[in-house]
Amino acid sequence: MRPLTDAWRSATSRLIIIYGALFAIWCVVLLGVVQWEASRYLSGVVDQMLAARIHYLERTDPRRLPATVEAASEVDVQGYMWIGLFDAQGRRIAGNIATVPRELGQDGVVLPLEATLDSPTRKATARVRGITRELPDGSRIVVAKESTTIDGIGAIIRRGVLWGLSLTLIPGLLGGVLIARGPARRIRAIQQAMEPIREGDLSVRLPVSRGGDEVDLLAATVNTTLTEIERLLGEVKGVSDNIAHDLRTPLTRMRTRLYRLQQQFEGKPEGEQLDACVAEIDTVLARFRALLRVSELEDRQRSACFENMDLGTVLRNVHEFYAPLAEDREQRFEIEVGKLPLLRGDPQLMFEAFANLVGNAIKFTPNGGTVRLVASTDAGGDARVDVADTGPGIPVAEREAVFRRFYRGDETRSKPGCGLGLAIVAAIVRLHGFSLSVGGNEKGAVFSVTCPAI
Repeated sequence: MRPLTDAWRSATSRLIIIYGALFAIWCVVLLGVVQWEASRYLSGVVDQMLAARIHYLERTDPRRLPATVEAASEVDVQGYMWIGLFDAQGRRIAGNIATVPRELGQDGVVLPLEATLDSPTRKATARVRGITRELPDGSRIVVAKESTTIDGIGAIIRRGVLWGLSLTLIPGLLGGVLIARGPARRIRAIQQAMEPIREGDLSVRLPVSRGGDEVDLLAATVNTTLTEIERLLGEVKGVSDNIAHDLRTPLTRMRTRLYRLQQQFEGKPEGEQLDACVAEIDTVLARFRALLRVSELEDRQRSACFENMDLGTVLRNVHEFYAPLAEDREQRFEIEVGKLPLLRGDPQLMFEAFANLVGNAIKFTPNGGTVRLVASTDAGGDARVDVADTGPGIPVAEREAVFRRFYRGDETRSKPGCGLGLAIVAAIVRLHGFSLSVGGNEKGAVFSVTCPAI
């Protein structure tokens, strides 16, 4: 299973994140407007209460006003309402306010008081709204009320925002993970189905669910395209195979007739010309046989007869088969086979593949050179076989092209062959699910075959 972070790379997850972010921003803006409207409304209610209270006090009999102020301040046991009566010089006459707040400079206007209201018994630590009124005798009444209700509403709304976002976004994110896992799982299934297609097996089709969504439409389109490609390639392959097969019979008859004529003119100039014609026909027939062999190997039904095989035994047989040829060319043919894992495949086909690689190495290595056949187990537990030589090497620009049919580089055109040996090797390697690569330098080429263990 892939890491959880990979689920957030899908388009579905990104859409969920974008929608969640927009939803969160909208909730914050909406609740901010609600808080502002609620605060404005409650501030208006407090202002009306203050205006009504001071209107009542200023119409009270001046002789009873100090007692009324004192009684009102004593009735407010919660400490929410502040009332004070001051003379013309600002000295307190009655109430629970020690001094006239400096912010209240205008009569009849409710203003917020950020400063602390002092009294003989307590201090107002919360935000307060207050109003003052000057009486005809020069005295002054101050009424104030703490706005804790407004602050409480704001705190409730802020907590509501946090709870709302948490209860919405957290399930949304978890749901996004669950929703994104479905398409991600289907994409991984499509990727797995594409592996054999990438390796040349066009009979495989992408999985299509019954949902009929965009992924299914895309998979169905790809499947239709694969069907058409498979049909076209089958027609081309069939035409090539038929041409190679049909031409072998007349060419074989022609070679037989030329050979009989060559026997009749043996030792004469005409006989030498006939020898050259027979050699050319043999070359063409060899190419046809190689083409049909490649076509046979590209049929993946051949893999149905695979069995467990010992790759070390196959390589030792290849070394034993080509050792005399290397000795005739005064070449050192070295083999080094370590402990190899058990593989599944066709020993005869693998013998043919490594025989082609070793044969090419011996052919392109000059007399007195060295050819090495090394097999070992890599860090991942897979078998790795290297066929190295001390020949001219393969330029980097040609290393991909050498596995194409009939391709021959500038260094190999003068050598006998039809350019199909490495194509056969590549077909055998693909049939087994192995990998083939070429490296080296100007001092020689190295062909490497990596064989995954069972």
